[in-house]
Amino acid sequence: MSMTLTGSLVPVAVGAVAVVLLLGLANMLRGGSAGTSQKLMRLRVILQFVAILVILFVMWWRSA
Repeated sequence: MSMTLTGSLVPVAVGAVAVVLLLGLANMLRGGSAGTSQKLMRLRVILQFVAILVILFVMWWRSA
C-alpha cells in the first residue's frame, strides 16, 4: 500500500464521522424522529471505531 493511499485513508475516515455527526445534529435541530437519531448515533460510534483502527493502521504502516 502506498504512502498516498494510507495518507488519504485518515481524512476519509474522519470525514465520514463528521458527515454522520452533522446529519445527526441536523436531525435533532429540525425535530426529526428519535429512531433516526439513534441510528445515526450508532453509525457514528461504529465509524469512530473504524477511524481509530485506520489511524492506528496508518501509524503502524508508516513506522514499519
